[in-house]
Amino acid sequence: MHCNSRVLAASVLLTLGACAGQTAQKTTPAAQSATGTASNVEQINALYARLDADTKRYTAARAAARSGEPSAGAAAEAKAALNDLQAASTQCLALRDCESQRFFAAFDHLLRQDSGLLGEDAGNPAPDGAETGGEAGVVSPAAAALPEVARSVSLLKGRELSDLIALNDPIKVALEQWLTQLRPNLMLAYENYEYMRYRMWPEYQKAGLPEALLFGMLAKESGGKVHAVSRSGASGPLQFMYATGARFGLGNVDGFDQRFDPRLSAHANAAYINEQLAVFNDNLELVLGAYNGGEGAMQRLAARNPTVGFWDAKIYFEVNPETRDYVPMVLAAAWLFLHPERYHLTFPKIDSKPAAIALAVPSSIDELTVCLGQEGNPNGWFRTLRNLNPQYEPQQPIAAGTRIELPARLVSAYEKSCASGKWVELASELHSAAAPVAPAGFARTERPARGSSTAKTNSAKTYVVKKGETLSAIAHKLGCGSVGELAGPNRIKGPAYAVKPGQTLQVSCGKR
Repeated sequence: MHCNSRVLAASVLLTLGACAGQTAQKTTPAAQSATGTASNVEQINALYARLDADTKRYTAARAAARSGEPSAGAAAEAKAALNDLQAASTQCLALRDCESQRFFAAFDHLLRQDSGLLGEDAGNPAPDGAETGGEAGVVSPAAAALPEVARSVSLLKGRELSDLIALNDPIKVALEQWLTQLRPNLMLAYENYEYMRYRMWPEYQKAGLPEALLFGMLAKESGGKVHAVSRSGASGPLQFMYATGARFGLGNVDGFDQRFDPRLSAHANAAYINEQLAVFNDNLELVLGAYNGGEGAMQRLAARNPTVGFWDAKIYFEVNPETRDYVPMVLAAAWLFLHPERYHLTFPKIDSKPAAIALAVPSSIDELTVCLGQEGNPNGWFRTLRNLNPQYEPQQPIAAGTRIELPARLVSAYEKSCASGKWVELASELHSAAAPVAPAGFARTERPARGSSTAKTNSAKTYVVKKGETLSAIAHKLGCGSVGELAGPNRIKGPAYAVKPGQTLQVSCGKR
């Protein structure tokens, strides 16, 4: 009985979640007389009185339950208080000048203080395949406050999504794209994910979110390339903008942008998803739309159309084309992750067991890739080593004795080919070579434009570092072959390659 009360409390909080981002209107008696009738004022004041009374009833019932074993009477009183509070909040939403934010704050307070009476684990089933033992006391705060998150799990694993795919043309189109021209991208994303799974999946598991959703977002966002950087500056395997990443704990530590860390990125992504599920009343499509197109824009659009979902024309055709593509592509990739056999799709079997070694000799990610060759992987190991050791630039020297993570099946290959011998020598020889760098102040002479008698010169470009950017991200954005091409001319030393916002860089690499 007390479990149902917890579900009720959280569901009412979700009903009000869409109002959380709105500024509460403080209505004075003068303003009330100008904007509403005396009857409205009386109704609103009566709702506020019920809010206060129901909050006190619930708190008293909670205190009574805490004095001993939770009783049926205490649970029934708490449920009755929440039922009345839900009814009052619904009436408030329909009245102009009624401050719905008051109700949201009340439910938030009640859920935060809730313990014992309503049950700590009510409504929080473990994800499919998840172990329910785990570390004692480790529960996602978002999942604990949001038992209805199980509905979004069933959305990906149950009948709801099956019906959606059967009836929804955008998802059918996305499925066809993944299974045709984007099939190589999907397979590569799966391989990349499998090697990072031990870092990323536990963060989703603790948050009560489905692994399929994590894979779907990873496949669409970066293809599992940890150091992916978009034209807009979104970075990492799950493509966080700097401000959003910082909001969820992804900062810049000792020159390393934590958006590139697969574990931290998955943790931040899970927290974001759970936060937005609360805002959008568990509507996963709207949450995905917010992740891609911005939660502010999606909240405003959903507030104008509270009775329809993402696929309704009132929302679907109002979001930007990128978001219209993004949502079905993520859901389609998630569905294929769950049911590949239904679409004549076979994901590769990958021995992704992780391990770590201490480097026998100084090396770099590039040198390790060369000396390992194609040991068990026709594409080589650059991407996997890069993803598992995101704090190191590919050409950055790494001291002997440093701990490096890699798939367990490469441990013997490392000892055979990378601890000593001809492949180590070859890797070192190639790595020590450097392309010529133009001297400072060098200007390439341009040919005169046709019809012009005046020769023009094109001096080296400059770039001003923006907040949150790293030298690696800037090099990628400008099309430079490596971070060293920027570091050398600007006298920036590794391994940190530290840059500061506002710093002007001389750029002689990349596209002109």
